Amino acid sequence: MNNYYYQKSVNYKITLSELLKKQKTINRHKMNSKRILLSIMISLVTLASFGQGTKNLKLWYSFPANKWVEALPIGNGTFGAMIFGKTGQEILQLNNGEFWSGAPSNWNNPEAKAAYEQVNKLMKEQKFAEAEKLCHKMQGSYTEAFEPLCDLIITNSDSTNIRNYHRELDITNAVSSVSYTTSKGKITREIFSSYPDKVMVMKINSNAKGIISFSTTFTSKMLNKIRIEDNILKIRCKAPRVSQPSYRGEYKDGKAVIFDDWNGEGMEAEVWLVINHKGGKLSVAKNQIIITGADEATLTMASATSFNGRFKSPGLQGVEPSVQITSILKKAETKNYDQLKAAHLKDYKNLFDRVNLDLKSNIDNSISTDKRIISYAQNNDPKMVELLFQYGRYLLISSSRPGGQAANLQGIWNHEVRPPWSSNYTSNINVQMNYWPSEVCNLTETNLPLFALIKDLSVNGKVTATTNYGSKGWVAHHNVDIWGHSAPVGDFGEGDPMWANWYMGGAWLSCHLYEHFLFTGDKTFLKNNYEIIKGATQFIMGMLSVNKDGYYETTYGFSPENRYKFENQTLGISPGTGMDMAIAHQIIANCYQATKLLAVDDEFGKELENILSKFQPFKINSAGRLQEWAQDFEETDPHHRHTSHLFALHPGSQINLWDNPELFEACKNVLYRRGDEGTGWAMGWKINFWARLLDGDHTLKIVKNLFTPVDFGEVRYDRGGMYLNMFDAHPPFQIDGNFGATAGIAEMLLQSHTGAIHLLPSLPSIWKEGSVSGLKARGGFIVNMRWSGGTLTSASITSTIGGNCRIRAEWPLVIKGAKIATGENPSIFQKSVSTGKPIIASGATFSSTNNKKYYEYDIMTRPGQVVNILSEK
Repeated sequence: MNNYYYQKSVNYKITLSELLKKQKTINRHKMNSKRILLSIMISLVTLASFGQGTKNLKLWYSFPANKWVEALPIGNGTFGAMIFGKTGQEILQLNNGEFWSGAPSNWNNPEAKAAYEQVNKLMKEQKFAEAEKLCHKMQGSYTEAFEPLCDLIITNSDSTNIRNYHRELDITNAVSSVSYTTSKGKITREIFSSYPDKVMVMKINSNAKGIISFSTTFTSKMLNKIRIEDNILKIRCKAPRVSQPSYRGEYKDGKAVIFDDWNGEGMEAEVWLVINHKGGKLSVAKNQIIITGADEATLTMASATSFNGRFKSPGLQGVEPSVQITSILKKAETKNYDQLKAAHLKDYKNLFDRVNLDLKSNIDNSISTDKRIISYAQNNDPKMVELLFQYGRYLLISSSRPGGQAANLQGIWNHEVRPPWSSNYTSNINVQMNYWPSEVCNLTETNLPLFALIKDLSVNGKVTATTNYGSKGWVAHHNVDIWGHSAPVGDFGEGDPMWANWYMGGAWLSCHLYEHFLFTGDKTFLKNNYEIIKGATQFIMGMLSVNKDGYYETTYGFSPENRYKFENQTLGISPGTGMDMAIAHQIIANCYQATKLLAVDDEFGKELENILSKFQPFKINSAGRLQEWAQDFEETDPHHRHTSHLFALHPGSQINLWDNPELFEACKNVLYRRGDEGTGWAMGWKINFWARLLDGDHTLKIVKNLFTPVDFGEVRYDRGGMYLNMFDAHPPFQIDGNFGATAGIAEMLLQSHTGAIHLLPSLPSIWKEGSVSGLKARGGFIVNMRWSGGTLTSASITSTIGGNCRIRAEWPLVIKGAKIATGENPSIFQKSVSTGKPIIASGATFSSTNNKKYYEYDIMTRPGQVVNILSEK
């Protein structure tokens, strides 16, 4: 019996007019059964090496850290440390993800509703300047800040004649270590933060007996008390009642940071340190534990806070942290170091080892990480991109685990009382960027803290929607904190409406809930979160009005955080901004699909369908660029770090080559104008943009810019890039750039938002050979791929939930049981959001630089089925 293989060829020529006219061609290839059998055997053998676990991936240095951005991060999702690796006085700067200033408060502005109604009236009269000025009256208080906890200081008695120094962070195992030789022998310190046992553990050993001697104590920038009880070193810290954002500058009255006393408001936390040693002796003196003449020592730390949920005062209604720590240490003391480490490795590697990326390189990568960062500008070492990709996955696992808080602007690492932008959840892109890698990089569990934040935020956001707008549903604005702050910030009028009054945070965050469903197919999850998605949609519906052309558009909004020129003024407010319209379209379409999938809210679904049918189309100006505002205003900063109006390209699923090629090209033109440089996180977003524009070489160009050394070595640039410890430099540090880069590298290798699972959609020409395993596509598909000579050679796709699997590639493929892909993909999971035809200004011209031919195949899968793929070439 003969088997048949089909290919669908789509040939995109250089000009867009030709692209639109070009029809899909179909070629049917019949192969004999002997070749089929051979192909399957080759495929199985080739793919057997996929998923064999990650290689050693390390950041390492030949000198200790002198600055915070040179130290190395560890964390278990809640309890984190920055390790300096010093030989004399070692510093472990400690954080707890729950330790924030402030408490739940009433940040809503009762005068906002009247101002909002007047703003709507002024916008209809095109009195933009007056409307923007009035937005100040809608603002509430600023958010609170994520605070540093304390430092553990380890003073070593022997720090002379240091030789053979080495410090590293092994992200394969989430273990950091320091080793060096003194006149007495070799000292090694190894440390990890365990999620299963909730402790941070350091082991100090040597190659000679009796040479380990050190003292330990705590210090803190917080209100604190240090004590020793039963040979346990303990510190209790109290966070401020108020911590003003650092960008507000100094306060003459000294009230930028306000501490209550121990009976007042403010989060409290404790850290306990237990030391076990072999040989030598332990003594205590002046709030220090001293180890003298030991052969080996194990330091075990636990931390807990008084946080009692988002809606209760941590100072007045908080839980007692010492109770939780007692329980943690009681469990931990039943295990020795090796057992604690084994449990840590098993837990961590269950997540980290799911994805393995191997970018082949002949470049010597045995040099230290700081030198590799500097040399990337010359050698474009693929192994450094591989390390950057996996580092982002490591940081996400380390800063966001079930039961903890969502990763904030700095993950869980901060050493400043007034950190940059309060180290809060900046929801006009940054907190969302933190979770872009979570699904595609097969770390879906890391989303749970974000989902918990969204759920609680929707509760507070409902009050804000009613109070500030008189609207249904719920809303969140530009800044969010651990307390679920949902109102516009700005200290009741001091903030710039361009960012403070941006109200799309709740809608954008709710898109993450629907994305989780698309990746997992978990209909129970969708059902449980439907009311949150609906509430965000209802609020956005209330912000829409019918314009003079008969379309629905937002009555007013902002394009974070850019301005335009209008009547000799610079303004930010506008009806129908590109970003607002893209988010509104995305959340309404998501909610509409949810009503159909869950068979609920039929009348509401019809209302959504009606809005979608009359939704304002995107606009392209005469220069061929996607418009940022409803009118074709000239931006004040053509190279602005935000490129918010490209949301529909990424992370939205509305603009792509297949459905709307004019918009696809219009996005390119925007990016050409914006430029390839920028702040660190902005380059992280641009990596994703160019990956979705299917241009691997331009994507890699942005990656190269991200490797710009900042504030170390012999190279220093005053723009975004990378610190010595590979933290993203805004500057200063923002972790979203790391997460954005990881997500973007994944988008270069796999996309699944345009009606198919697209294999190697944006592969750079210099990545000649490599492999990746474990990436996840929408529809619950796990994808492994191998390529050589810049061409896909083999792949396997595992279906976890079953359903149609449509595969797209630039090369004709051999797939047993596949048939030609015709018409729309019946799967709902890779379905893009339809936008309709854009409105194109007179004079706009386009030219496509994509002349690739694409092949598409369909195969119906069952849960657990593995689809093996070979390239015909």
